[in-house]
Amino acid sequence: MEFQSNVINAQPQVSVTQYTVSAGVSDWSSNVCDCCDDCGTNCLCATFIPCILGCKVAQDNGDSCCLPFLPGAMIALRTSIRGRYHIEGSVCDDWVIMACLPLCGLCQMAREQKRRG
Repeated sequence: MEFQSNVINAQPQVSVTQYTVSAGVSDWSSNVCDCCDDCGTNCLCATFIPCILGCKVAQDNGDSCCLPFLPGAMIALRTSIRGRYHIEGSVCDDWVIMACLPLCGLCQMAREQKRRG
């Protein structure tokens, strides 16, 4: 029996396939300073007892109720909510909002969860 070898005369060609993925990024459903649009429970809780609203927002996000009491955790919570709802922004944006306007940021997160379910 005779063995016949296959002779390769050319190298394989490089092929490039490009994919475009649409992330479906959106904006917050309300502005950070729209606290007066929701003068109900969220606004009052954020003003007088923000720890309770922080616990509610954390629990609605699937996190521990103790999360808001940890340093920097509200920034991480805001980043997590942005990721969950595909909201445009960055960790730097989250830091600025939660450092400069923490109660307004907390109200905005609560409104977002309420509107998006």
